[in-house]
Amino acid sequence: MVGVVSIGYNLQALTTRDNKGETPIDIARRSGACAEIISLLSLTPEEARSLGKEMFRLYAPVADWWNEMIGWINSRSYADCHKFFNEHNDELVREVLKYSNSELLRTIACYSQVYSDSLVFLALRMIHRHPLSLTTKNNQGNTMLEFAEHPQFNACKEIVKVLRLTPAHISSNPFPTLLRQHLPKQFVDSSIFGTYNTACTFIKHMKYDKAELVEVEDVVKKPARKCDVCSTKTTKACARCKTSYFCSAECQKLAWKKHKKTCKPPTNPPATEADLRVLHEGMLLLNRCIQEPGAGDGPTSVVLDFMRSETVFFKE
Repeated sequence: MVGVVSIGYNLQALTTRDNKGETPIDIARRSGACAEIISLLSLTPEEARSLGKEMFRLYAPVADWWNEMIGWINSRSYADCHKFFNEHNDELVREVLKYSNSELLRTIACYSQVYSDSLVFLALRMIHRHPLSLTTKNNQGNTMLEFAEHPQFNACKEIVKVLRLTPAHISSNPFPTLLRQHLPKQFVDSSIFGTYNTACTFIKHMKYDKAELVEVEDVVKKPARKCDVCSTKTTKACARCKTSYFCSAECQKLAWKKHKKTCKPPTNPPATEADLRVLHEGMLLLNRCIQEPGAGDGPTSVVLDFMRSETVFFKE
């Protein structure tokens, strides 16, 4: 970042020679500088001038994106922050938050007087990546929460609630759980939550909850059946096949190893084009999970959390 700023102020410094006749690139190569610095100092003044502000994006992306996010939060352009999370390499997102998450959260604490689902989602994404940033203090010893609660800033109650979370709580709860706790009306903005919704819908397609029961139709015409496990009278059937009866979720779980061999959903109408599109997009997300298991939140962690919780189910 310092190198980019220095070049921006004095393009001719790229070709200036010291008392030994060496240019900056000569010194960088001799001293074993990193590849990024060598690439930067290899520019000619003309090349640097033509790049303009793009030079920051190319050679100091962490600082550049941090600065962009600060501006977006100040102007309440939260959709742009989410777009950065969704569309950029996870390593870049991780590095931006690693070095500047505390400053970004502080900005949220100071510019969040107006409630927004998108803003709360953004705060949760950030603290889920780096829970300890919640306890980071500035030079005066103030935490994020103290900024949010200060009368000068008076953050909305939803953001205050998020900033009151502890690193231990964040680390012990899957990201989808945090969303359910703090966004009871979440996912209303498809431009923000669209991809996340696709993953959740895909999970519903692939998941079968063996403890789910439904009331049998036409109970009046049909007498109560007996539970397949304990013979107790019941009007509840397996939600998937609707041919096996259980009085409780506990009995259904006990019968699962045997029942799963015959449990099949009734014949369904052909899948619509929309259904197939959701499944296709879901498979793409699942492939991403397999290829990038370290991704921090959003669709990837939703599917991974689901798969981890269902490991026993798939192995039985």
